[in-house]
Amino acid sequence: MTQPASRGEPLASIGVIGGSGFYTFFEDAERHSVNTPFGDPSDDLVIGTVDGRRVAFIARHGQGHRVPPHRINYRANLWALRSVGVRQILAPCAVGSLRPEHSAGTIVVPDQIFDRTSGREHTVYDGQGPVAHVSFAHPYCARGRASALAALREREAPHVDGGTLVVVNGPRFSSGAESRWHQAAGFSIVGMTTMPEAGIARELAMCFTTIALVTDHDAGLDGVEPVSHAEVLAVFARNIEPLKATLRVAIARLPQDESDADATCPCRTALSGIDLTPEPA
Repeated sequence: MTQPASRGEPLASIGVIGGSGFYTFFEDAERHSVNTPFGDPSDDLVIGTVDGRRVAFIARHGQGHRVPPHRINYRANLWALRSVGVRQILAPCAVGSLRPEHSAGTIVVPDQIFDRTSGREHTVYDGQGPVAHVSFAHPYCARGRASALAALREREAPHVDGGTLVVVNGPRFSSGAESRWHQAAGFSIVGMTTMPEAGIARELAMCFTTIALVTDHDAGLDGVEPVSHAEVLAVFARNIEPLKATLRVAIARLPQDESDADATCPCRTALSGIDLTPEPA
């Protein structure tokens, strides 16, 4: 499988993967339907300008939050973004906290991932062409994380720098025993969508940063009432405008020199030395 190529000038260099509340994020939004070798993305891309930067947005769960986390076509979503020129991704998501000090409304910018998902398509190199083994020791982009953290400090928003996001399959929430196991392992937050999203972004040599909004304390914390789907949506809705404001500042702080990033960012050079030339038929 070769890399997706944008036609002509890139339509956007920055991507946002998030909830449908971000449809109003743009000054001049246009919808773009993109075909991929992996089928249809969750929705059309919405491309527009955010404070002078060209940004492409895709609703991770589709319009109306209709696609559950284990059914999201992560490969198509990432491929579609890459094909219009996106190289830097900010990925807001809702998470449960495994730490009592991380209360609802706190934003965590994790620096590590632990993948507990199963049954999902985890690679774009699936046997139809060359095989690529990419480094994933540091799953998040240092430049993207720095931009997000600077934006949070500028806005004086409650946030946490670092921590491990454990990704579970969903769509159900964790049992109390699972939650206590995650805590004992040293994880900070739990979510359902960052894998294989982050891994596929690395396979496509894209920078990726998770901006995780805590919506609840996970079930295993002492004295915590079991979380509900309605509660998670309500907390996320209350925090969507502050989250969008943070993303605007982060987008403005992302590096603008794409040629420098291509040469020096480890995310962009993840495929260096790997022969992606399709084998002869």
